[in-house]
Amino acid sequence: MSKLTKNQKLALGKIEAGKTYSLKEASALVKEITTTKFDASVDVDVRLGVDPRKANQMVRGVVSLPHGTGKQIRVLALCTPDKEAEATAAGADYVGLDEYINKIKGGWTDVDVIITMPSIMGKIGALGRVLGPRGLMPNPKSGTVTNEIGNAVKEVKQGKIDFKVDKAGIVHTSIGKVSFNADQIRDNAKEFIAALIKLKPSAAKGTYIKSIYLSSTMSAGIKIDPKSVDEL
Repeated sequence: MSKLTKNQKLALGKIEAGKTYSLKEASALVKEITTTKFDASVDVDVRLGVDPRKANQMVRGVVSLPHGTGKQIRVLALCTPDKEAEATAAGADYVGLDEYINKIKGGWTDVDVIITMPSIMGKIGALGRVLGPRGLMPNPKSGTVTNEIGNAVKEVKQGKIDFKVDKAGIVHTSIGKVSFNADQIRDNAKEFIAALIKLKPSAAKGTYIKSIYLSSTMSAGIKIDPKSVDEL
């Protein structure tokens, strides 16, 4: 295990052992404990009281972050020719159909999100082996299979993200950058957690939000009191 740098030791010293922080406190603290020289991502990890192995306890959804993600999202719009101008005007980085399907078959996946139309899913289904493992397969539940191509592209570009609980019952996502101010981090985290709460499965019993941690790239996690999320 590599030794901690002086800055990393100082950062760890700012987190009080055993303390549970409010979302407001954590949003400010995560900026203080980040020692990377680049603009690190701010991540939220939420452990849910669900059993993802059961279909009626699966948690998956989308949310539009008030302040965006801080990332440049590369969007590929796979659409019919009559929708190409709409996708381009909305800000899609790549627009087309057969040429990109062939590129993907050849292993090209240099995008973050793929948006397509219901009528085209028959062609895209064959790309599952390439797109599936990379989390790029369009899905109606995440809003990436729609006839409203322009709106879908705009929403993704403005900070719409999709999330899904993993096998361990944890939902992990990035909700901004360390360069955001503390209020922006808190607003985005609050919006994401609120979306999770709305998606609570009726079959889930007991405590739903078991734990929340806020961290940045390579930083330690800050434990958050779930009750503090609704505080002003």
